[in-house]
Formats: sequence, structure tokens, C-alpha cells
Amino acid sequence: MKLQNRYAVITGASRGLGASIAEHFIAEGATVMLCARSLKLLQQLQNKWAPLLSKDQQIHVHKTDVAKPEEVDRLFETTFRAFPRLDILVTNAGIYGPMGALEEIDWKEWQKAITINLMGTVYPCRAVMKHFKKNHYGKIINISGGGATSPMPRLSAYAAGKAAVVRFTESLALEVAGDRIDVNAVAPGALATRMTDELLAAGPEKVGARFYERMVKIKEEGGTPLEKGAKLCVYLASRESDGVTGRLISAVWDPWPFSNEAKSSFKETDIYTLRRITEKDRGKKW
Repeated sequence: MKLQNRYAVITGASRGLGASIAEHFIAEGATVMLCARSLKLLQQLQNKWAPLLSKDQQIHVHKTDVAKPEEVDRLFETTFRAFPRLDILVTNAGIYGPMGALEEIDWKEWQKAITINLMGTVYPCRAVMKHFKKNHYGKIINISGGGATSPMPRLSAYAAGKAAVVRFTESLALEVAGDRIDVNAVAPGALATRMTDELLAAGPEKVGARFYERMVKIKEEGGTPLEKGAKLCVYLASRESDGVTGRLISAVWDPWPFSNEAKSSFKETDIYTLRRITEKDRGKKW
């Protein structure tokens, strides 16, 4: 029970990775506030997981569109009334946004994707900051993805937003380092979820033939199990990861949980961060 007597808010928790994170948090003893745009789906999960609860656990649900600051404000007003404190924030809500060449896509949809993926991450972090600083403790886990570290032509809003989430994570981690608030980003791997279905429905002419073929393969093979990303989030939400902060951590490729030696060396290195590659890094002498 790594999260026993801990209190968490999880955004985008009605399906896919968000729902898996919520289920794993509950299994590890956390009391959770789950939010998404569909209250019906949240209530279905609430009823499904109710038998899993221990005596002191609770599942709360709240209809929230993270792109709307006033709804996020109401979410945390409700949370702070329901919880004695808040220990963990997981910002999972996100969308792919418009698919296609930049000059052809709907500009308002491009802006909407940035608002959900970036602002919908930053504003919840802002909303919990005073509370975490007052308690001199907190865990923030921002879900990133492949768009943060690899170019994604024809999915530019998604790629730009997710890269921004990682640099925001690094920046905030340094900003709050003296308050024992750990801020990390998670790359959960190539998931076969509803968002994958959206890419396949768009077709190769919009997302590009090469990327489309990769998505077909992921769909056929099942993709990275959701539990990998969920278990990494449990680790980052637990006291076991105290001191790990300002990192983009891959659920698939990185050797977590980290040893004490690894954790101490993070402070001296730029491992698991976004950095510019120079010619010397690739053995060139221009």
C-alpha cells in the first residue's frame, strides 16, 4: 500500500491511461478526486471500484474541463473541502488535436489543443501550489509522451504542447525545489487507446503514411500496457521517489525505481531532461 493515507487529484481520469492510473492509486490505498469532461463515465468507474476501497478510502468525482480555468477552480474548491489535505496531482488530460498540414488544419482547433494539453497542465499545477508550499510537500506528475522528444509532422499542436509540458515541468521543479515538491513528467509509451483510434480514423493522408503504419502496428500488437505508465505514476507519487524531480521519465525504457545512488546523481546531471544536441555529441567536427 504505497499510497495509503495519501490524497490525489487525477485529471482526464475517465478512460485510458487516466483510468488505469486511478485504479492503481486506489489499489495502493489512495483517496482520489477523479475529474474529466464526462461525469457519467466517472460515476461508472466510481461504482465499479467502490468494492476495492478500504475503510478510510474514498473516491470522489468531478466534471471538469481543464481548458476552462473557472472549472479547474471549482474542482480544487471541491477537493479542498473534501480532503484534509492534498498530496498528489496527476495531470493526464490531453488530446491529439487537429491532424494534417499546418496550413490546412483548423486554426481554432490547433489553439484548443494547446489550451488543453499545455494550459490544462499548467493551471492545475498553479492551483495546488500555495497548498503544497504551505505543507512543504507535494507530488506533481505531468503526463507527456512521444510528442515531447520526437518531431510529429501533421500533429504539430500535440508535439508542441507536450514538449512545452516537459520544459514547464523542469522549470517548475527548480522553482519549488526548496519546498520539497517533486515535479516530474512521464512518457507512458506507445499506447493503444481511444486516441490511437482517432489517428487511424483520420487516415494516412492526414497523419502521414509512415506514422499511420506505425499506429496500425501498435493497434494490432496492443501497444504498451497501460499498467506500465500507471505503476510509474504510483512510484512517483510515493515517498519512495522523494527527491526525484525535474525529469522526463519513460515507463518503458528507464530503470525505475531508482537507486539512492541514481537519485543523488540527478542533482548533478541533466539525465532525463530536454537538451540541445551539438555536433560534438554526435562525433562531428565542423
